Amino acid sequence: MSIEERVRGICLGLPEVEERDSHGSPAYFVRGKRGFVHLMVDGHHGDGFPQLWCAAGPGVQAELIAADPARFFRPPYVGHRGWLAVRLDRDPDWDEIAEVCTDAYRAIAPKGLLRKLDGGQ
Repeated sequence: MSIEERVRGICLGLPEVEERDSHGSPAYFVRGKRGFVHLMVDGHHGDGFPQLWCAAGPGVQAELIAADPARFFRPPYVGHRGWLAVRLDRDPDWDEIAEVCTDAYRAIAPKGLLRKLDGGQ
């Protein structure tokens, strides 16, 4: 399964998520409005490695970058808003990637969708 197929499966498995092209790459939006994940399979502006940019809660970006700077980094453009970037060229742990994507969804989605995600009504 390709990186794009894996990320698509994770993100589209979340409530009311839509995929659409953003700047030539797949991006995922809650109810078509608020982006929470952006995938760059071919890298960003020639940096040469696939990467995932994700919304993140307060402090998560700094914590994960400090814990593993070889895998996590601050993405341009959205990093100042707390977003996190993950390298996907170093044998990614797909359970961890699913968790990062779900956490990104949680950072963006409204409370009603979070209840739906957690099995509520």
